[in-house]
Amino acid sequence: MSSHRCRFCASPLSVTFADLGTSPLSNSYVEAEALDQGEIFFPLHAYLCTDCYLVQLPEVERPEKIFSDYAYFSSYSDSWLRHAEAYARMAAQRFSLTAESLVVEVASNDGYLLRFFAEQGIGVQGIEPAGNVAAAAEKVGVPTLVRFFGTQLATDLRAGSGPLAARGADLMVANNVLAHVPQLNDFVEGFRILLAADGVCTFEFPHLLRLIEGGEFDTIYHEHYSYFSLATVRKVFARHRLTLFDVEELPTHGGSLRIFCRHEADAGKPVEERVHQLLAREEEAGLGDPATYSGFVHRIERIKRDLLRFLLDAREEGKTVVGYGAPAKGNTLLNYCGIKADLLSYTVDRSPHKQGRYLPGTRIPIHSPDEIRRTRPDYLLILPWNLEAEIRRQMSDITSWGGRFVVAIPKLEINP
Repeated sequence: MSSHRCRFCASPLSVTFADLGTSPLSNSYVEAEALDQGEIFFPLHAYLCTDCYLVQLPEVERPEKIFSDYAYFSSYSDSWLRHAEAYARMAAQRFSLTAESLVVEVASNDGYLLRFFAEQGIGVQGIEPAGNVAAAAEKVGVPTLVRFFGTQLATDLRAGSGPLAARGADLMVANNVLAHVPQLNDFVEGFRILLAADGVCTFEFPHLLRLIEGGEFDTIYHEHYSYFSLATVRKVFARHRLTLFDVEELPTHGGSLRIFCRHEADAGKPVEERVHQLLAREEEAGLGDPATYSGFVHRIERIKRDLLRFLLDAREEGKTVVGYGAPAKGNTLLNYCGIKADLLSYTVDRSPHKQGRYLPGTRIPIHSPDEIRRTRPDYLLILPWNLEAEIRRQMSDITSWGGRFVVAIPKLEINP
């Protein structure tokens, strides 16, 4: 019986959504000189709160330990940059942003998004707890405050000087960070404090419905504390007097939501019909029924068996299999399946911040993509399967020696 309580409503957690055994922190890449040292493995056990239907991991490590020096730099994905630029242009037009406006992004990473607002002459302010990636943002002209966001920082900014103190932020953006905060209520309350009276905040996060439908269990890792349906996230914001007035379904990260919120008192932004339509779809899909969640484990086990069977057969046939990418989700997949370098010789990544290091837990080496052209493997297992189309374009030349692409999720597929 779990002793944990829901981070939103404080109800006891007793229903398992996915027990993935133990794993190191997904972004705790191992340096070559540390290969003779041990790693800390934490339980990776996601629970369902049967009161508010928030799927969540207990906090096994402090955010300061995870995010203060981070290996993920957003700008190394071309498709993500295109996504960010399209959002910046849409938001500037939809919300009539001008040179007098101020856009604040929480978890602004290396300035990948705010730079597109700055190019339009709109004022920007980044907030990013990882000093190493914040420094990269400053180099591209994005002012960045190195702090964790919550009620304390929002209150401090309101009590300071400048436009944030005078009126608050016209647009607040938080992409793929809502899931990363253990103190969920404190985090959301910070948006209520810092948002201008007529301002808008938008959040992007993986959609729990798509995670379940696609068997996307590798989205579960320690840095992701919470997994949201639209129904649950609407309850979270309503508690803090923020109204969810619009939603978009996005293809990113295997299926994400972009929600739009405003102050409860801001009647000028009515709730759009697509909010009600998606809530109805979630209900129809069974997201209000605990049985929907308890059946998820069977999909996970099938994916594991299929991938291991493929890798073992390839090994017996004398074929070589290597990975593409070193994403956090790949580390969940490999650690859960117990895959090490005897079955996956190495992986590659475009980010120089990961090259020369080793995947946590599995100790699989990370090289530059050039290593694939040098060694000509038979199969390329795409670990960030959500970027499959982009990676297949970048690596299309592997077909010249008969190389084939493989993805494991939502089901094993081997493609030319």
